[in-house]
Amino acid sequence: MNKRLLQVLRSGPEDEVLWPPPIWMMRQAGRYLPEYKATRAEAGSFLDLCYSPKLATEVTLQPIRRFGFDAAILFSDILVVPDALGRKVTFEPGVGPRLDPIKVSEISELTIAGALDHLKPVFQAVNDIRAALPPEVTLLGFCGAPWTVATYMVAGRGTPDQAPTRVFAHQHRTAFLNLIGILTEISIDYLCAQIEAGADAVQVFDSWSGILGESDFNDFCLDPMKRIVAGVKQRHPDTPIIGFPKGASLHYERYVRETGIDCVGLDWTYPMKLARERLGGHAVLQGNLDPTRLVAGGDALREGVATILSEAKGSRFIFNLGHGITPETPIDHVAEMIAQVRAG
Repeated sequence: MNKRLLQVLRSGPEDEVLWPPPIWMMRQAGRYLPEYKATRAEAGSFLDLCYSPKLATEVTLQPIRRFGFDAAILFSDILVVPDALGRKVTFEPGVGPRLDPIKVSEISELTIAGALDHLKPVFQAVNDIRAALPPEVTLLGFCGAPWTVATYMVAGRGTPDQAPTRVFAHQHRTAFLNLIGILTEISIDYLCAQIEAGADAVQVFDSWSGILGESDFNDFCLDPMKRIVAGVKQRHPDTPIIGFPKGASLHYERYVRETGIDCVGLDWTYPMKLARERLGGHAVLQGNLDPTRLVAGGDALREGVATILSEAKGSRFIFNLGHGITPETPIDHVAEMIAQVRAG
């Protein structure tokens, strides 16, 4: 059976536009669903959930059963990569991830040898999800972009503007670029292993790209993504790659043109009309409903969806949020959004 979302990802500028567009949501398997909360409680720790093929498969399938999205995205976390590199990673309930902040001297000691073995449960989950998914549903793998993962490794946690990592990068640029290089290499291997386990396409999340100036954006976001795309495409040339440089603003156009991505995820601050004019000829567009409109519902939700559909119509397009769904989102609002998108 035809996978509509994969068809769009593989389409070119001259191909017929598929409409209504396919739809999925970032973080669609997560804390807004009661069935997720039950599975999460069964798992014990969050990392145990990520490393249990059975439970990760169950969580990935939950939003497909409930809503029938056109894509399922592997349930995992971007921080399994530093965990696989031997860095201590924990998730504190109500607080978030905690890592031992990496020191300059420790960066040179990092090695990707054995990291993929550590991540075998993730690849088993991909394989199991692929086997359980309806044939028309696209399976997405993912990883965090090197810059975004590095921010947690340096600061030991998420911070409002990632200032600790930016200072670290200014003071120890050679060492920091070495860290980015290591994360780039393991990201290539990690994504390729997901594809080999059954992922139809992959997305790279650069959630913190929008806080960097031009030279840092080039070194920490743009160049590593070029290398990731080239490395994955060398092994899997037919697998589409989605890049999501949240907040990239004026950098979006260069990011799309220079990285070689097949599809660009847009945050809600980048107008879809502008994206169609500047980016649509180079990549599939994905996005970009403000998640707070989904929380608000009513006219705010309907108007937000209608504007995006109107401005995207006629382009290669996948409907999504401009970032991940938030835990307080009413489930009924998700169903209303899907119905409106599928009505075109």
